[in-house]
Amino acid sequence: MSDRLRTVDEHVAVILDAVDPLPDFQQPLMDALDLACAEDVHSPLRLPRFDNSAMDGYAARAADIVTASSDSPVTLPVVGDIGAGQSPTPVSELAPGTAAKIMTGAPLPAGADTVVPYEWTDRGADHVRIDRAASAGQHVRYAGEDVAEGDLLVEVGTALGPRHLGLLASVGRSAVRVRPRPRVVIVSTGSELREPGVAMEAGRDDDAIYDGNSYLLAGAARRAGAVPFRVGLVPDQPEAFLAALDDQVGRADLVVTSGGISMGDYDVVKAALTPSGTVWFGGLAMQPGKPQGFGHVLHGTREVPFFALPGNPVSSYLSFEMFVRPALRRMMGLTPESRPTVRARLTHAVTSPPGRRQFLRGVVTVGADGTTVTEVAPVGGSGSHLVGDLAASDALIVVPEDVTAVAAGETVTVIRLDQD
Repeated sequence: MSDRLRTVDEHVAVILDAVDPLPDFQQPLMDALDLACAEDVHSPLRLPRFDNSAMDGYAARAADIVTASSDSPVTLPVVGDIGAGQSPTPVSELAPGTAAKIMTGAPLPAGADTVVPYEWTDRGADHVRIDRAASAGQHVRYAGEDVAEGDLLVEVGTALGPRHLGLLASVGRSAVRVRPRPRVVIVSTGSELREPGVAMEAGRDDDAIYDGNSYLLAGAARRAGAVPFRVGLVPDQPEAFLAALDDQVGRADLVVTSGGISMGDYDVVKAALTPSGTVWFGGLAMQPGKPQGFGHVLHGTREVPFFALPGNPVSSYLSFEMFVRPALRRMMGLTPESRPTVRARLTHAVTSPPGRRQFLRGVVTVGADGTTVTEVAPVGGSGSHLVGDLAASDALIVVPEDVTAVAAGETVTVIRLDQD
């Protein structure tokens, strides 16, 4: 392990420089939700495709009903009914002094320039009495007023939401090129770990702990948009770790491990992978989360990004947020890779070690508008094992490397968790 501590920003830069977006492919619209569009999509047609009615009523010429009122109604002969989806159109052209019954979405006949809603008429079949004037263009949807042919609908890198899918379908697209969800293999190491749900046995499991990290990291990976594969627990044996890695790496676009990278005698991940020379192990100028590992492992000729995270749950989760999540978003073609920051007033004083960027758990208070963060309160202590405090938090308070104390009332940088 190198003696020099990398900065957080240096480590992020190294990671993003080593990770490429996954190859894009054509995907049916319903399978593209939340994925990043990998093409600029231009409209092949205009929306609406043709002039059509925005109301159920009567197509007419505005000049023929300009004097219509309840006291002096205008009566016009009805020359036909136009429904949506009829082909050929029953009334293709409207002669002066006539009207045609028309349904919402039906094409406006040539010559007509307005639609009189049913509510303004007696709903007559052969002749219609109109009690109110309708101006030219009223209740008419004009061709191309929403989208013109050739308009840019979706840009590369856009995370496709339901409204994008609706728009693409509306211009006839049934599929779109996207970047896939990365497959993330997650491995927890440690002979002391037990699977949740398994009873602890007195005498045998007195110093054992339940594995929370793999669930924590798998949940974080899924929340980031990836497809997590949680691997069974791996003991502190290099041979067992390498066997598990070899078994799983074939289905991985990225591998994440927790534990086994510090300075102890049983640091299995570091011991197993240091000889390969493809994974860097070292320290970062951050707290918690100082020990880190990053590089790649081979599967045939394919290089798979590899993240070795600390074993303490808070350190592991913060490392995922700061380093793995940006890599996943880069692989998915999503920007920004890192979560945005906001500024907020600190409710209680905090201290921080010199030369380290500290990430404290916190809870934010949101203003009356429901979105603006006004203040942030520290949650619990600084220990990297305090998973209860981690679960209670919804933000990280960032204390820079050159700051050792922040007084209550000062403004600090805040990373909101679960907020893209």
